[in-house]
Amino acid sequence: MMLIPCPHCGPRDEDEFTYGGDATVLRPADPEALSDGEWTSFLFLRDNPRGAHREHWFHRFGCRRWVTIERDTLTHRITAPGGGAS
Repeated sequence: MMLIPCPHCGPRDEDEFTYGGDATVLRPADPEALSDGEWTSFLFLRDNPRGAHREHWFHRFGCRRWVTIERDTLTHRITAPGGGAS
């Protein structure tokens, strides 16, 4: 079980959160210019990094805010505390 550091509520059990995805992925600047294949790549194809990784988490059973953390995907150790999602 992970304790996710919420900047608004303090450390909370991961069951209070919903995983929101990779925090390094940026939305396309001009989404209407993308082909179907490019949209498919954007929506579904993600790297599966090993080690430190920035992630978005939604505190659904707490303050209902997004937080961004850095988590080691091998150990699940959170190496950078939560902050507002960017």
